[in-house]
Amino acid sequence: MSSTTTLPAGPLEIGGLALDVPVVLAPMAGITNTAFRRLCREFGAGLYVSEMITSRALVERTLESMRLITHHESETPRSIQLYGVDPKTVSEAVTMLVAEDRADHIDLNFGCPVPKVTRKGGGAALPWKNGLFRDIVEGAVQAAGDVPLTIKMRKGIDADHLTYLEAGRIAEGAGVAAVALHARTASEFYSGQADWSAITKLKETVTTVPVLGNGDIWSADDALRMVAETGCDGVVVGRGCLGRPWLFGDLAAAFRGDSQSFRPSLGQVAQTFRRHAELLTDFFDSEERGCRDIRKHVAWYFKGYPVGGDLRARLATVESLAQLDDLLGTLDWSMPYPGEGAEGPRGRAGTPKKPALPDGWLDSQELVGHDRVTLVDAELDTSGG
Repeated sequence: MSSTTTLPAGPLEIGGLALDVPVVLAPMAGITNTAFRRLCREFGAGLYVSEMITSRALVERTLESMRLITHHESETPRSIQLYGVDPKTVSEAVTMLVAEDRADHIDLNFGCPVPKVTRKGGGAALPWKNGLFRDIVEGAVQAAGDVPLTIKMRKGIDADHLTYLEAGRIAEGAGVAAVALHARTASEFYSGQADWSAITKLKETVTTVPVLGNGDIWSADDALRMVAETGCDGVVVGRGCLGRPWLFGDLAAAFRGDSQSFRPSLGQVAQTFRRHAELLTDFFDSEERGCRDIRKHVAWYFKGYPVGGDLRARLATVESLAQLDDLLGTLDWSMPYPGEGAEGPRGRAGTPKKPALPDGWLDSQELVGHDRVTLVDAELDTSGG
């Protein structure tokens, strides 16, 4: 641990919510379901947010959205992220969560860069329409009442259309409990290096509520360095924990002043992978679906470890827990942590590209007629990415 790093003093306060350590699991579509959140929680501490849930689907009580907002009894506090483009629908979704006591924290997504979301004016594209952004956030805060409501956003659409400072001021004025920034634009997707200086600027702009930083946190040292360099109040961790739920243990230790880190043997990785598959089976109430879902995690878990291509391919087509046990049993569980090969970036970075936007979206920061027509179709999916 660097001697120049200043640790945050005490727990992070988000509204009336006190976190033991200033660490948040970033919502990731198809990843941060109950199974993965429980697994991360078993290793560390912090706030573990659900995958993104569409407000309209929640208000309509679709089976999938109702399943996604269901927390295991061990999950405290319960955190749900909502995505929406219509102030009324978002407010109705927040009202529902609060009235039915389904969440202890609610986050609004204004950072999704996925084309199917931005081309309809949602996600990272929405704060450009600052009046619409204000209406959504103000309505959601009012509907949330005593339940802390936060926002997560990106720097903007591209380098020529930055929105984060104005959006931060609007959100702070609306009464949000915290603001999180992924320090990239939508056009950058996950490519290149996150611009931590933007987190510094946001922290200088938003002064009455916590500012959380997100982007390129691959280790506990990265998290401490972000706090030291930017002055942010906490960190949001996304792709860095893919296949590494124990990162939350490292983060908890680091923020408490302990330099320990988990260096799992191949056997410990195999056990965690098996535990993840078991939790997914419980989550889906289906062994077949649980095993199908764990397949996408194979490359992340075994990154850097001496696991042959044939075995990786067989793990990536596993159909039952018994078959999984047989495959994991062929590994040399005594193999030690491989070091640098198992660390660093993971997940798809993509390449910079022109964001997909509604026709004429950038012509004005005010909503015009054709914008409203486009936004009607912006909440058709139950999850955005």
